[in-house]
Amino acid sequence: MVQIILCVILAYLLGSIPSGLIIGKVFYKTDIREHGSGNLGGTNTFRTLGVKAGLAVTLADILKGTLAAYLPHIFHLDLNELIFGIFAIIGHTYPIFAGFRGGKAVATSGGVLLCYAPFLFLTVLVVFFISLFITKYVSLSSMIAGVFAVIYAIFLMDRDIPLIIVVLFMASFVVYRHRANIKRIINKTEPKVKWLSRNH
Repeated sequence: MVQIILCVILAYLLGSIPSGLIIGKVFYKTDIREHGSGNLGGTNTFRTLGVKAGLAVTLADILKGTLAAYLPHIFHLDLNELIFGIFAIIGHTYPIFAGFRGGKAVATSGGVLLCYAPFLFLTVLVVFFISLFITKYVSLSSMIAGVFAVIYAIFLMDRDIPLIIVVLFMASFVVYRHRANIKRIINKTEPKVKWLSRNH
């Protein structure tokens, strides 16, 4: 039991690593919380610091979720990987290392899926980029990808109840964290991805 509790704490701490804050301050002398949306995730890093920083933060946030979900294998625990993935998502969203103001959990949720169901992760990634190409909105594409993940888990994952429950949690959480973006999309004030919007 002690080992389980320690792994849960470790999963939360892994999720709490503020990739955007670290990369921004160390390499760009910039606190991205003071720019753009003020969010610590990859999207605000792309907008504030550019492509290289955005990719680095997104990759780091994905790997946090993957490593956290992999903890039961590292410590030989007979528990579902998704349990630890949830705590990483909570850590990313409410990080103890950044005043409990974190990202919107999209990349970290993807990282959890990468560990548990790699093909689902790749499929969701394809849906995200197709949606991004069509809509030019990262926020909307993230929510569409989340909804798709739920549909996929329900109908194509052979009644994997833990996955269905966790994916429902992930998708609901992502939509909840994007509620301000939803208002901006409706009001047509949500920023579009610049390199996809040049001719639009």
